[in-house]
Amino acid sequence: MHDHNSDAMNAQERRAAGGLSSVFAFRMLGMFMVLPVLVTYGQDLSGATPFLLGLAIGAYGLTQAALQIPFGMLSDRFGRLPIIYLGLLIFAAGSVVAGMSDSVWGVIAGRVLQGAGAISAAVMALLSDLTREQNRTKAMAMIGISIGISFAVAMVVGPLVTRGFGLSGLFWFTAAMAILGIFIIAFVVPKPTVQLQNREAGVAPSAFAGILRNGALLRLDLGIFVLHALLMASFIALPLALVEQGGLPKEEHWWVYLVALFVGFFAMLPFIIYAEKKRKMKRVFLGAISVLLFSELFFWWFGHGLILLVIGTIVFFTAFNLLEATLPSLISKIAPAGAKGTAMGVYSTSQFLGAALGGMLGGWLFSVGGAPVVFASCAALAALWLVFAANMQEPPYVTSMRLPVSPVALQETQWLTALSSQAGVMEAVLVAEEAAVYVKFDTQIIDRAAIEGYL
Repeated sequence: MHDHNSDAMNAQERRAAGGLSSVFAFRMLGMFMVLPVLVTYGQDLSGATPFLLGLAIGAYGLTQAALQIPFGMLSDRFGRLPIIYLGLLIFAAGSVVAGMSDSVWGVIAGRVLQGAGAISAAVMALLSDLTREQNRTKAMAMIGISIGISFAVAMVVGPLVTRGFGLSGLFWFTAAMAILGIFIIAFVVPKPTVQLQNREAGVAPSAFAGILRNGALLRLDLGIFVLHALLMASFIALPLALVEQGGLPKEEHWWVYLVALFVGFFAMLPFIIYAEKKRKMKRVFLGAISVLLFSELFFWWFGHGLILLVIGTIVFFTAFNLLEATLPSLISKIAPAGAKGTAMGVYSTSQFLGAALGGMLGGWLFSVGGAPVVFASCAALAALWLVFAANMQEPPYVTSMRLPVSPVALQETQWLTALSSQAGVMEAVLVAEEAAVYVKFDTQIIDRAAIEGYL
């Protein structure tokens, strides 16, 4: 670690951020490559029904939701690396089980096992051990970007790999990705010398009660729950609609997702910049939910020809990408100082529960009335979300950071009162056992250097 105040990432931080981003991305690839193909190719599995294929799509969400926070806590106790290795091995094992299976139940079992390798919290904690405070947000952002890219790549590569090697080939490919992740952790990512207790990245059990009582955060947790339920349910109806209504063979679906994600990505960027720069987050957020609702209605009413289905898919992904990017940003603005990691833990759990429910619900609705019933129900769910989100407050436009506190400053805490009353500082929380202070501040009013001055 060189000069504490230099804002450029050093070599170790770049290796840590790059290596862990790619581990995250490979694992997400394995989760999401199944999404565009399981319903169309899975019909050849013995015992396959729309409901069971929906269960197979969403099954990973159940174990992921249940184990994600416990795994993070285990990594605090037993160290990050053993937990990450264990998680990647479980994920690889799940991929192998699904790859060797020719029945739908075997694929469901494999997906449940894949989800049990819930390493996100441990990876985030390792990242904060390996980066300095001033570069942590950049490193976290790199992981966020890698997840977004891996989702886009998965939607295009999933159909291409399955076209070449079948559904079992797809699962063997994801197993190989997990093993590659293990090699990256072993040989690329630096080994941590210290293990930080960082409440920005990890879960603090003492913060749970406050997070679960915070109405603004619960509204966002509901949002990500609905967003991923809509994603999973829509992907039971959409691939089948492309085949049946659009006349597009399943081998050709990759280009629809490529076009939709590419256009959707560039269409969303101006809105993200507008939301942050002009501080119009609420307007953009509610607009995106409305567009998502519109895309489901569009599928329901007009999903009859290939061109219309492609247009609907572009609109869907523009709104989806925008919401996927804004929700975590809203969480970090609203979460109390020193509770961001806990808030993100609850948020991720909601996301995986939404995926699990969406898969099952979508499969069941499809067996009841085909694609139109799925799209109509998704539209109803999006409308419900819009109603819940409508009375949200404009979020505070703040950045949060954790600063180490010297032993002297721990004794003499009058600086904390002075810091808290400073213009632009929303909140400053001293956590004595970590010898750290968590500060939320508005960068347009006060900068990092001024805050460090108080220490």
